Amino acid sequence: MTKKQAIQLFEEKKVRTVWDDQAEKWYFSIVDVVEVLTESSNPQTYWRVLKNRLKKEGNETVTNCNAFKLQAADGKMRLTDVAYTEQLFRLIQSIEIFPICLP
Repeated sequence: MTKKQAIQLFEEKKVRTVWDDQAEKWYFSIVDVVEVLTESSNPQTYWRVLKNRLKKEGNETVTNCNAFKLQAADGKMRLTDVAYTEQLFRLIQSIEIFPICLP
């Protein structure tokens, strides 16, 4: 399975992406997308809270999310939750439905 990593910019913020040749899909770092959409100061916590809420509801989008190793800010390769385009649209709708207030 060949994977190609890339950085996409959205409103000057980085979104880590990876292309999976076998699935023929782009996957996007969910934490990066959460940061862009919510402007949260702690997108990892925001995603963790949202993910738990969605799992409790039995949301299949969260259950079916993949994790790939992507380069983190410290330069190390870390397992990161990713979603392809259709999954991302569903998660974006969830962000709009379940806004999360973090300290």
